[in-house]
Amino acid sequence: MKKEPIGKLISNLQRQNQKYLARELAPYGIGGGGQHSFLKLILGHPGITQDQMTNEMKFDKATTARSVKHLEHLGYIERRTDPKDRRSSLLYPTAKSLEFAPVFQAIMDELNRKLSANLTEEEADLLVTLLQKISINSGEL
Repeated sequence: MKKEPIGKLISNLQRQNQKYLARELAPYGIGGGGQHSFLKLILGHPGITQDQMTNEMKFDKATTARSVKHLEHLGYIERRTDPKDRRSSLLYPTAKSLEFAPVFQAIMDELNRKLSANLTEEEADLLVTLLQKISINSGEL
C-alpha cells in the first residue's frame, strides 16, 4: 500500500469528519465552523470565556465569536458577566444543551466507532497516542 503524506491523510479525515457532523447535527441547527467543538467545550467547562476557548481550540477570535453567537442564538448557551472582569463573559450551557448532551455524545461516539471500525482496540489506542504526539508537533509549526 502506497504511503500517503500525514498532512494529506489528516486533511481528508477532517473533511470527512466535518461532512458527517454537519449532516448529523443539521437537524439541531448546529452547522460547520467548529460549532460542535465549541458546544462540547462549554458543556465540559461551564463558565469558560471566549478567550479561553480561542486558546484551547486554536481557532481565531472571529470564528470563536461567530460560533458563540450562533450557539447563543439557538439557545444552547448563555453568557453571564464575569464578576471578576465586567468586560468579559462566562459561557454556560442552557437547559436545552444539557438535554441535548446525550444525543450529541451519541453522535460523537458513533463517529468514533465508524472511524475505528476496522481497528483492534490496541490499534485504536495506539492511533490516539500517535495523533496526540502529532498534535503536539503541529503546535510548534
